Amino acid sequence: MRAGLALAGDDGCIASARHRAAAFLDEADAAHRLPISARARELVPLVVSELVTNARKYAPGPVLMELRLTARAVDVVVWDSDPAVPTARAVDPGRIGQHGLEIVKAVAESLFVEQEPVGKRITARIALSEHPCEGTRPTT
Repeated sequence: MRAGLALAGDDGCIASARHRAAAFLDEADAAHRLPISARARELVPLVVSELVTNARKYAPGPVLMELRLTARAVDVVVWDSDPAVPTARAVDPGRIGQHGLEIVKAVAESLFVEQEPVGKRITARIALSEHPCEGTRPTT
């Protein structure tokens, strides 16, 4: 299952993206009966919000968001027009703001950036389960 959203970059686009992400999870639950944990329901809109906020703040022009569902995760994909690869800043407890990428890295199962001929695409994978490592640990 996939859903896309083109955002104009106006003041309401971040809220629109969050609402679309929540609706996507509801649709996924109804259509595919996948168990979507409370953790995923909280983190997917948070990750959407942080990535769209960064795109809106640092890249001119439109922002594209895609949500992709697999049997075990949701990929949040955000494209913007700035080709610069973002980096998380060093920890600074006194810094106000600019923690979005740090937050996404902390909660995502994986995070990767692809530079494109125009802009970049950032993908964050959020596990659907309450415990993201379920099924990946060796049994003894």
